[in-house]
Amino acid sequence: MAAGLAVTAAALVAAGPRDAEGVRDGQRARGHPVTEPVREERRAGQRAVTKVSAPVRIADAATVRLLRPGDRVDVIAAEDSPAAGGHARVVARGARVTQVPAASSAETGALIVLSVPRATAARLAGAGATARLAVTLW
Repeated sequence: MAAGLAVTAAALVAAGPRDAEGVRDGQRARGHPVTEPVREERRAGQRAVTKVSAPVRIADAATVRLLRPGDRVDVIAAEDSPAAGGHARVVARGARVTQVPAASSAETGALIVLSVPRATAARLAGAGATARLAVTLW
């Protein structure tokens, strides 16, 4: 199962866009921790987007150990049910990691906290209830 998630995540990264929302001047967030509180962000020509903190349990605890506050990730939901046919979908793109709590378990995965728009937080919560979640690091 873990190997299947890793292959799916790698395929999604290879097929996905190289630049995404929130990446400024082509710079990555790694090594630049978030030091300010979650707030509204405004982009040119768009209205403000309220960000919320969303705790997310990632199935592979070893992957979570690679993350640091400030990193950007895509969150992928892989359905466990045979009826879903091994379907995987991206439920969040370019989410900023705000916290990586230390406790984790190989059986239950590991928790991270992401800064995302409210609608994305709702999708993450729904996906976490029905699927195993994985992340790809930008």
